[in-house]
Amino acid sequence: MTQRVALLTNFIPPYRAPLYRALAGQTEELRLYLSTPMEPNRPWPNDWRGLHVTVQRNFTLHMTGRHPHGFSERLYVHIPYDTLWLLARYRPAVVISCELGVRTLQAALYRLVARKSRLIVWATLSEQSEQGRGRLRIWLRRWILRRADAVLVNGESGARYIERFAVPPRQIFRVPYTTEMSAFMVTPPHRAPDQAYRLLYAGQFVERKGVIPFLTALARWGENHPDRAVEFWLAGDGPLRAALHAMPLPPNVTLRFLGNIAYDDLAALYAQVGIFVLPTLADEWGVVVNEALASGVPVLGSVYSQAVEELVHDARTGWTFRIDRADEVYAALDRALTTAPEMLDAMRPHAREAVRDLTAPLIGQRIVEAMRCVTGARTREQTGSP
Repeated sequence: MTQRVALLTNFIPPYRAPLYRALAGQTEELRLYLSTPMEPNRPWPNDWRGLHVTVQRNFTLHMTGRHPHGFSERLYVHIPYDTLWLLARYRPAVVISCELGVRTLQAALYRLVARKSRLIVWATLSEQSEQGRGRLRIWLRRWILRRADAVLVNGESGARYIERFAVPPRQIFRVPYTTEMSAFMVTPPHRAPDQAYRLLYAGQFVERKGVIPFLTALARWGENHPDRAVEFWLAGDGPLRAALHAMPLPPNVTLRFLGNIAYDDLAALYAQVGIFVLPTLADEWGVVVNEALASGVPVLGSVYSQAVEELVHDARTGWTFRIDRADEVYAALDRALTTAPEMLDAMRPHAREAVRDLTAPLIGQRIVEAMRCVTGARTREQTGSP
């Protein structure tokens, strides 16, 4: 690519930085415009090495959202109010704007004024994450998407959601979440007997992640299998920590709270466990699934994660369930914990193979392909070519 690109987003989590660096290496000039250096509920340090970053003027609304699946969640709604001015000064050929809120509304207005520019909306969402959206938000999204030249989505669920707004399939590009895979890919695939059935959850302790209903199913399983000892490691923190500590468990089920783990230490953590757990009620993707599978760890996960829906296949790369169906959770947990150790080891190469192509450079190429498509359309318009 030989054009200026502006990418508008909230902040840079550590798993996103490798993709942005790969994208920067495939464009002449990439500038990232952030609403905030980091959100207050994230334990990550800023890592902007090799990136051209501008933190925008912004104010943040603190809200509590209620999802149809029955959970509440504290939300940070960022309103970067200098977007139009920054884009007018930078004059990018392509604007990639994440999400479908005020930030992207301003990017769409810039697209109307700067007619030679092109707008790509990065819709990081799924059908599950977008349930219960109000009429005003639906109307705003329809207005924005009509003015977008292309849309990036995480996967098939995101594509189905965007197609509801009459976006042509040719304008929708699949861009799954990715991260730097090399540290996870070198994890030895075999697990020792004391590790094979050790469970791990990594993430926030919030209602949306479904840890409490999963732990309820695990307690039930432990009661029904008193001869089996199960360890469940939990990495992370959040408002439900005290509730998780207080949950009644049978003596053969042990919880180990690890606290927040530095991102660079995650690969070593995955190497010590046999099965990864993601019991979410709604996730636009779930990059922890990538990390676990790359580490050769099968995933016991909720299909309300788009990553689980696309990457986890029963008895091959893991086991799936719907977290709001208690019997499904128990049945999947039982299948996982009664799988023979040699079968678990046989699953580990399949897990790694499922994400082998989801690397930062390859996903960056998909974004470049979308940019080439929209700028190619501009060239035909200017030259009058068919």
